[in-house]
This record gives sequence, C-alpha cells and structure tokens, in this order.
Amino acid sequence: MLGRISEWLQGKVNGWVALVGLVVFLLFSALVLPGQSAQTETYSGDAGSPDMSLLYSTGDLYQMAETYGEEGRQSYVRARITFDMAFPLVFTLFLTTAITWLTAKGFAAGSPGLWRRANLVPLLGGLFDYLENGSTALVMARYPLRTPIVDRLAPLFTLLKWLLVGGSILLLVVAGAVALYRWGKRES
Repeated sequence: MLGRISEWLQGKVNGWVALVGLVVFLLFSALVLPGQSAQTETYSGDAGSPDMSLLYSTGDLYQMAETYGEEGRQSYVRARITFDMAFPLVFTLFLTTAITWLTAKGFAAGSPGLWRRANLVPLLGGLFDYLENGSTALVMARYPLRTPIVDRLAPLFTLLKWLLVGGSILLLVVAGAVALYRWGKRES
C-alpha cells in the first residue's frame, strides 16, 4: 500500500506542484507561524512546549500542564485544533512534493526502491505530528486528571515526529544535491 502511495505521488508531482508546496510553506511560515509562536510563548514561558521538545517525560508533560495554568492549557488545546491542524499539512505538503520531485530528477525510475520511496518519510512525520498533537491536547484538556497510556505515548510520538521530520530534511538536502549533480552533469 505504501508503495502505491509513493508511486501515485510520483505520477502526480511535477515542478509546478513542488513549487506550490514551497510557496504555501513559505507564506504560512512568514504570515502565520510568527503569531502562533508569540502566542505560545505567552503561556509556555520557560516551561517549554511538547511540540518543540525532542525529549521529555510524562512527568515533564504534566509539569508543563501545571505551569501553563488553566488559561494556558485552554490556549494550547485551541492551538492544537486550529493552527496545528494546518501546519503539519503545510510542512508535509512541502517536504513530500519537494522530495518526490527531486528524487524523480536525481534518481532513475530503476533506482533502488529506497530512494524512490523517500517521499513517504514526510508523510509519516506528519502522521506522528498529528498523533502528538492529539495526545498532548488530551493530556492538557484533562489536567489535573491523569490520562494513562496517552501520556506515555505523547513523548514517543514527539520523538518519532522529530526524527522523521529531521530525516525528511536530510533526504531533501541529499535529493537536491543529487539532482543538482545530475543536472550539472547533463549540462556539461
């Protein structure tokens, strides 16, 4: 099934689609992200945010919930069901279309499947971002009540999100370098 998704993307993504993904990402980053970051800073203060942490424990998550206070927790949950419904979609669109287009330019159709399937990594990163958002929002909404299992999964979802998003950025750089090398080789 994942192979079919990857192939479908390869059939649909061209330079224009990748460019649209980039423009949407840049506009969202310039126009929406700064305001959301400022709002997050007002309630999180020095406590940090699960979204921006690579590693944190269940205890850390509950400490953040305590530090945010009632209003901060409500704001956090509201941001997860508004802003954080859009942002994972935006960065996933950008990374997926860019990697799909660049791997098509840099690696022949007969290349090892790993490179041709690299466009799936950002999709998984987006999935884990949504899982993180849902689990942390649930913990914040229920606080001071405990949310067993979900509170233990949230840090795992966050770690996997960052590993997959970071991996996607690395894949983007490698695919871009290979595509540039091939393009330069063809030109000379």
